[in-house]
Formats: sequence, C-alpha cells, structure tokens
Amino acid sequence: MLVVVVLFATVLLRAVIVLTFVYLMLPKKRVCPLCGARLTPIRHSVLRLLLPMVEHRWCMRCGWSGLVRQTQSRVMRRAARS
Repeated sequence: MLVVVVLFATVLLRAVIVLTFVYLMLPKKRVCPLCGARLTPIRHSVLRLLLPMVEHRWCMRCGWSGLVRQTQSRVMRRAARS
C-alpha cells in the first residue's frame, strides 16, 4: 500500500512540475508573437472557470490564436470581486 501511495505522489508531483513550466512558458504580453499587433480577447466561460489565470487571445492582423497569461493586476481584481 505504501508503494502505491509513493508512486501516486511522484506522478502528481511530476504533473504539477510540468503544468508549472507550461504556464511559465505562456506569453505574458498582449501583443502577437508573430506580427506584434494587439491581441483581442476571446471569452470562454469554461476556460475562465477551469483556468482563471490564462486567457485565450486572437490576432486580427495575422490570425494567430493562443493562450496567454493574465497580468497580476487582473487576477487580483477578479479575486477581490468574488
């Protein structure tokens, strides 16, 4: 039983480490990584509930779409509202 708990803990720790590095690799700026234009936010109610610290953004100039990190002030404002 102890072996199962230890193996489960290592799998969870590995998942937390990978998710942390993926989050840190997301762009923080609100400009397109391809063309440098401003990104337009796309609202997803499910994404906002599951991952409130990331946003889905889209570039109107080149069509790039992807996830970006929210700035700290936005996360703090949302936490203060709820």
